[in-house]
Amino acid sequence: MRQKDVHGRGNALWTRAKGYVDLIRPFTLIPPFFVSFFIIVASLVYNKLGFFSGWWVTAVQASLTLALLNAASNILNQAADVEADIISKPYRPIPRGVVKPNEAHTIAYLLYSVVLFRAITINIRFGTIVALIMFFTVTYSLPPRIKRFLFLNQIWVAIPRGALGILASWSVFGYAFQREPLIIAIITSLFLVGGTTTKDIVDSTADRRTGTYTLINTFGTKKAAYISLPFLVLPFLSIPFLVVNNLLASYLLPLTFFAVPSFLVFYLMFKEDHAGKLENVHAWALMYLEYLFFALCFAALVILG
Repeated sequence: MRQKDVHGRGNALWTRAKGYVDLIRPFTLIPPFFVSFFIIVASLVYNKLGFFSGWWVTAVQASLTLALLNAASNILNQAADVEADIISKPYRPIPRGVVKPNEAHTIAYLLYSVVLFRAITINIRFGTIVALIMFFTVTYSLPPRIKRFLFLNQIWVAIPRGALGILASWSVFGYAFQREPLIIAIITSLFLVGGTTTKDIVDSTADRRTGTYTLINTFGTKKAAYISLPFLVLPFLSIPFLVVNNLLASYLLPLTFFAVPSFLVFYLMFKEDHAGKLENVHAWALMYLEYLFFALCFAALVILG
């Protein structure tokens, strides 16, 4: 009997530990870490600072800080979205009862505190932009809960993930208002305004029942796709114009190519099929990969250029 109790407690502890890990969604932290790292390296090269002793320590710590910020945002979003997740994502740890919402809130706030302290100690520029990202992620999930408001919710995701994410990484060794990173950050944000529509396909029913208005549950998937199309494609098609007018360096011209997968994202939005083991549709998976590769290619072109 005692052995059964010990075995049962062991399983319960393992289940809770796995629940906490799932809450963080570790898979979603790995790509942003590497994207941040390479953009930091690009800013080092762009500003001709040279690979001084210990540069990589600062780069790794800043990238880890942004990854932890992503984790804090993931946890807070789940803690605030229990009602919707019970409908659309019942396998997550909070709907399953493995982790309580108040526990998730506490973990999120602790992570936010650690992230802000570490960001400020790296440098004030980086700390300020990280604080801005925190503002957007917190107000997205908590009152005034911008997530509820049509179209504004997409902007609230696009700005921190697109513009501020890139500029935070760049500001570790550079300055946010330098021309190339600032314009690329704006292009990325515009793309994500359209791309964010893809994540709302799976959540359409849950969002409608919980009072969240998205393009998908307001206009339907096909109309939402057409509304999103200019944001998906035009930012990349504007790159040649920006190069010709000396607003972007000519070595960034190959980034125009990303208009091609954007058309494919638009096409896949009509499919509305689930993406296998992922918790979203194929359109979202492609959009997310496009966003990551665009940022990586920008960093690579700066380093090589």
